[in-house]
Amino acid sequence: MKKLFFLVVFSVCFIGLNAQVIQKVWSTERVLKTPESVWYNEQTNQIYVSNINGKPQSKDGNGFISLMDTTGEIVAMKWVVGMDAPKGMAVWHDSLFVTDIDKVHIISIRDAKIVTTVKVVGAVFLNDIVVTSDGTAYISDMQSNKLFMLKDGRAEVWLEDELLVNPNGMLLLKNDLIAVGAKNSILRVNLNTKNVKTIVDDTGPVDGLVLYGNNKYIISNWEGRILIASPGEKIVLYNKSGKDQTADLGYIPEKRIVLIPAFNGNRVVAVQILKKVTDE
Repeated sequence: MKKLFFLVVFSVCFIGLNAQVIQKVWSTERVLKTPESVWYNEQTNQIYVSNINGKPQSKDGNGFISLMDTTGEIVAMKWVVGMDAPKGMAVWHDSLFVTDIDKVHIISIRDAKIVTTVKVVGAVFLNDIVVTSDGTAYISDMQSNKLFMLKDGRAEVWLEDELLVNPNGMLLLKNDLIAVGAKNSILRVNLNTKNVKTIVDDTGPVDGLVLYGNNKYIISNWEGRILIASPGEKIVLYNKSGKDQTADLGYIPEKRIVLIPAFNGNRVVAVQILKKVTDE
């Protein structure tokens, strides 16, 4: 069941020179259970939602993944179960990788079940994850300030750096380059050299992280705001501060639809960016 909105277009407040226009497309009912992350699968045209269904660090077995379609219908509320507090997700072929406190689940999308769970020794609070073309996964731990690597069924600490302060949202830019959202910046990390560089600063804490264009990113922060961030410019697209905390974003690029998990609001909201005054 979903709430459809009238196609009311509104301008948003912004910092910078490029005005944006967005539109709410749909919202689910408030029936999800602490949704933390949304992932759009371009190959299957499906949407996955990780539901913590409890506290973010509770090992209670209550967590699950919901399956949705792109109209906002919940196809299967408990599509895959058997998790504690699932958070960040990434797709690689038929596998859906899901972080879960101190482990990573690998789900068969075709069979809708967990096929492998890998314990991440030393992890405290795993959050987001990216997977490269060879199936190697990189995972952020926002409490230990580390990035872990999962390869061939084994996980280990991969990177520690003074710039990795509360690393959270992650994004695969190229097969050897990732972006990482930190406490007040977006970082670029070279997977070959492990070089870490700040590419956008003064962002506030970055949870969701999506590439929007040439050095432009759509980000979410915990207070409930969605912004377009680039060096020297921050444009506020969506502001629900104090109402629905906005967690790890999904994105449908061909339609410019941002999929927003409202963490305490127990719903997913789809917002479409209709146009840009200045294109890339």
